[in-house]
Amino acid sequence: MWKKNGLLDLLIVIFKYFVPKGYKAMTVFPFIFAKNKVCKEDMVLINHERIHIRQQIELLIIPFYLWYGLEFLIHFVRLKDKRKAYRAISFEKEAYGKESDLNYLKKRRFWNFLAFFK
Repeated sequence: MWKKNGLLDLLIVIFKYFVPKGYKAMTVFPFIFAKNKVCKEDMVLINHERIHIRQQIELLIIPFYLWYGLEFLIHFVRLKDKRKAYRAISFEKEAYGKESDLNYLKKRRFWNFLAFFK
């Protein structure tokens, strides 16, 4: 968990025009862009985005985005549905699967997103 008014709090930016329609937040290392102030208070949502920050760090940022994009394209070709392709990405499976566990990042193993890769 994070401390209110700590470093993470400074890295959460309210910018509704940057977050794609249909989403509440997105992470572009090192920032979490949230649609509104309410999102900033949603601990589960912020934990989801913090999981993405860890994934991005582990893959040295740029390779994360390349892998994410490639995985999205593969799933989109296979499923022919943007939303289903997005949810099938291993990074998203880990983040959605563990977002409610606010202590997950304390016990998470290095490159644990691979456990969600199928």
